[in-house]
Amino acid sequence: MKIIHISAECYPIAKVGGLADVVGALPKYQNEIGANSSVIMPFYNNKFTQAHKFTSVYEADLRLGNKELNYNILKIDGSVLDFDVFFVHVEDLLYTESVYTDNDTDRFLAFQIAALDWILTLKEKPNIIHCHDHHTGLIPFMAQESYTYESLNKIPVITTIHNAQYQGWMAYDNLYKIPSFNIENVGLIMWEDMINPLAAAIKCAWRVTTVSPSYMEELKYSANGLESLLYHENLKAVGILNGIDSEVWNPETDKYIVKNYKKSTVESGKKANKKWLCAQFNLDESKPLFAFIGRLVGEKGAELLPYAIDYALRSKDISIIVLGSGSKETEGQLLELIPKHSGNYNAFIGYDEKLSHIIYAGADFLLMPSRVEPCGLNQMYSLRYGTVPVVRRIGGLKDTVIDIGDDGFGICHNEVSVHDVLHSINRGKEFYKQQKKFKANRKHIMSIDHSWKVSARAYIELYSSIK
Repeated sequence: MKIIHISAECYPIAKVGGLADVVGALPKYQNEIGANSSVIMPFYNNKFTQAHKFTSVYEADLRLGNKELNYNILKIDGSVLDFDVFFVHVEDLLYTESVYTDNDTDRFLAFQIAALDWILTLKEKPNIIHCHDHHTGLIPFMAQESYTYESLNKIPVITTIHNAQYQGWMAYDNLYKIPSFNIENVGLIMWEDMINPLAAAIKCAWRVTTVSPSYMEELKYSANGLESLLYHENLKAVGILNGIDSEVWNPETDKYIVKNYKKSTVESGKKANKKWLCAQFNLDESKPLFAFIGRLVGEKGAELLPYAIDYALRSKDISIIVLGSGSKETEGQLLELIPKHSGNYNAFIGYDEKLSHIIYAGADFLLMPSRVEPCGLNQMYSLRYGTVPVVRRIGGLKDTVIDIGDDGFGICHNEVSVHDVLHSINRGKEFYKQQKKFKANRKHIMSIDHSWKVSARAYIELYSSIK
């Protein structure tokens, strides 16, 4: 089965959020079970592309409205990843330092048109075209409706919604940039008087997936205006839980962490990583260490953190570390707390891949008070490293974390509130005091399988079910 994934992000090439982790792992695990899976993505001007050499495998011009743009399809020289990645290079549009800019309408329209134009030229067409998020949302429509791509309309096109809050809205006056189609069918790309790529994908894709079963259900009543559409298209929609790359996220072989460990050596391994963290960030290693890793935005409940941390540290019996960036207001509030709670709290504003791995390895608890969490990967990483997730019951967090009060292994709360976060931290402190039970739980959570092997098979089964 030949599968082409089309995405704006792919780890380790270009990452802004969890989309990159999915597209950077799913093809690899699909190939391991016998598929021929590859990725098409934009060619950005970033550290990855600067560090590698590329060969052009195709060159042509694309039409974007009344403009003709030259594009190349590039491929990395040598075997760098576990799957083929093809890059769409459009010098004046896609070759940017940032994945997203203020000109994304034209950028991602050109990307999608170039991708389909190139697929048209392939002798061996894909069996499945798998699109990810709104940046590729017009591909299901164009493959079905645009005259240029008529020969592709028998190929099943799948759309995965990673986050329905972002839909790629564009004004109606961009209509002329889309390869021509029967104007009577313009309603397929419209939603609330705008061109809406995500809505178009939901209407035109052969199947619609989301990154967890619970998120699929939540979208029917909370999808940033698309609730009725998703309810209407319910019969072709399914939630498939994301996995994690268990080779990258493996405490036994992780090159980033201070000391490697496995289930039988988890105590000494976590102690060494915790000791390093506490020394680096002036924290007391004898106290339970809570951590937050992620974007400091409303979706993650990050605006609660300064208040919850300030209250939680008044007892001076825990330590807290934050790694993230986002809202400048939240960043400033978190930094202001450092001198106030010296010795018990610190924050690193920004993103550091190595530090994130060490925090997963060294922390005792991971805080995820998310307002929206389609799947969540951080809680899966924390489980893999023997760190107890403290999560809100939402989306994929609800599907992957069972509360210790329900014979589970994590700590869960229901609301996005300072009160609920504080209550969960207090429950964590009490759990930590029960060292025999706490240590047994560490070993248990390291055994939970959230690898992509299960999810990759689920996607292959979905593709195979399409008639």
